[in-house]
Amino acid sequence: MGAQNCGFGPVSELVAVSRLLSGHERVFVGDGVAAVFARRNADAFDEIREADGATGAGSELIDDLLKTSDQVVSVMDAALVVRAAVVCRPVILVDSLLSFWQTGRPLAGIRELCASLPRSSYADAARHLGGLSPHEHVIAAHLLATHSVVQNFPGVPRRMAELAGPGPDRTMHLTGPVVDAEGLRQAPGDAEPAWDLLVNVGGFKNFLLDFDVNDDYVRLLHRWLPDLLRDWARFRRVLVCGGPFGEHRERTVSAAGRRADCRFLPQRELLPHVASTPDYFLAPGLTALHESLALGQLPLALHEQHYAHVFTVRRLDGTRFGRDAARFADVLPGHRIPEDDYAGTTALVGLAGRIRRDDDLYARFRRTFNERIEHYIALTPAQRSQGVGELRDVLGGEPLPSVLARILGHRRPG
Repeated sequence: MGAQNCGFGPVSELVAVSRLLSGHERVFVGDGVAAVFARRNADAFDEIREADGATGAGSELIDDLLKTSDQVVSVMDAALVVRAAVVCRPVILVDSLLSFWQTGRPLAGIRELCASLPRSSYADAARHLGGLSPHEHVIAAHLLATHSVVQNFPGVPRRMAELAGPGPDRTMHLTGPVVDAEGLRQAPGDAEPAWDLLVNVGGFKNFLLDFDVNDDYVRLLHRWLPDLLRDWARFRRVLVCGGPFGEHRERTVSAAGRRADCRFLPQRELLPHVASTPDYFLAPGLTALHESLALGQLPLALHEQHYAHVFTVRRLDGTRFGRDAARFADVLPGHRIPEDDYAGTTALVGLAGRIRRDDDLYARFRRTFNERIEHYIALTPAQRSQGVGELRDVLGGEPLPSVLARILGHRRPG
């Protein structure tokens, strides 16, 4: 079992799938931020093996695990799907971003590459697909996977139809939220809140962003937190969660007699706070959003960390959540974000850096963010409930346990 090493979204989805397969021996393999999250939620796996598939030792470890496995599960980890295809192991690919992937070449060309994939070794297969972009690699993984489980989102059904090609499609399965359903059921919504505000910044780290490199967003967050406490007397106790506060980076921020504690909590420790905390700000990742909706909470979207957040907010612009989201465009309305994952994310890093260093821009950031917060906290319970309902209508689908049960051909998982 492995997950794309970008933020917490993919690996948290892997945790959700793994918890449904408790009757199996579940071995996580991966590195980076995915391994960090897996270790923090180690009870979801029977074994955790850290390995970088790009290195010799890591590559050999993964190949050895594949040889003794009878099922591979990948959450948007295209390389793991290719490895499974080379050794003819059945592989389930879980994808929550199918409509997001950009392709610069015709789909027919990717199909042809997959059809002619060499099975002599992973190195040969990787060279064969070497001309594909990272996004195109995920599309190729769908064509190579035994089954694809695709989380619903605007544009997904159309993309599924394109990938299916002529004739009936028997490998792609549309599902609703890929979340830890049991953990959500255990989160008591009527508990006395320990915090006035929950701020969830997600895993943050990805192909470009890191905690010490290209981390202007996190540094901007650190500058803003004391001002949040000064500006909002209602937020006396604030919990800030996410990857930037793990591995000995926890901190406490105090201002105006109020306090923000920055922590990295295991997923099932975080969910009760999502359920009970009156107000919730989150980085607009889909997994955290689905968890919030399952618990009946309408969050306020934080400013975009990377291009996928831009994409998500735009596609949900017809909902209250999308319309009300905080955006860097509030601060610099004329600034254009390139329509590309890497270039768009790079531009967002630059924006966060400019705002953090420029006092005038920061003052505009603080003012416009406060306007978004003021609008959010003024929503009535009925308006928040309506916002949750419209998102559920847009993002719903067949429950994940039913989809997995159909694929695996045995009793309902979990």
